[in-house]
Amino acid sequence: MPPKPKCTREIIARTAFEIVKEDGLSALSVREIGKRLGVSASPIFTVFSGMDEVKQEARELALQEFKELVSDYTQYSPAFKKIGMTIVSYGINEPEMFKLLFMQEHNESFGFQNTINDLGDLYFTCIDLVMNDYELEKEDVVLLFEQMWTLAYGLGAMCATKVCSLSEEEIGERLSVAFAAHIMLIKSGRLEKAKIDVEKLNSPCEAKKSINKFPFEK
Repeated sequence: MPPKPKCTREIIARTAFEIVKEDGLSALSVREIGKRLGVSASPIFTVFSGMDEVKQEARELALQEFKELVSDYTQYSPAFKKIGMTIVSYGINEPEMFKLLFMQEHNESFGFQNTINDLGDLYFTCIDLVMNDYELEKEDVVLLFEQMWTLAYGLGAMCATKVCSLSEEEIGERLSVAFAAHIMLIKSGRLEKAKIDVEKLNSPCEAKKSINKFPFEK
């Protein structure tokens, strides 16, 4: 019977999580994990295939931490705004964990839905919240969530990378204005017409290039 590894999967993952939390993503390495656990790289790679897998396990712990931070959302009104505020606050107060959780490059590009799927059941919680609180169709709620997630993620990333600094009041104001605007358009039934009207305002003549194309697209 092979000897039982001294370092379990859970211990290694927790150590990686703590390294990122304390010293940042750049400090995460096999050498640093081994140093903290008092072992060589060999035991680590006995239970993990590589550092990418270690980082993924650490990310799962970060997701658990984030879910705990938003777990009291039912005590707030509107509850959905509490989740958005927490996303941005996480970028401010735990920038390295925000990067680990939301700003990791993939080996290849994925669709927008794949990015949202990284949120796990939190995504479905948000959808249910808005559907119940605002009596909207699921299709409209999904669109609303995608827009608000993009905004909250962007604000959080800007704060995590110190592009800018935002107060709690500023965060709340930006999220509230965007949310109210989307809700009003959806409720009025004028969302599609509004998008068409904006296109007309920005394209007074047919000679202009389509705004839907990327600048380098031929």
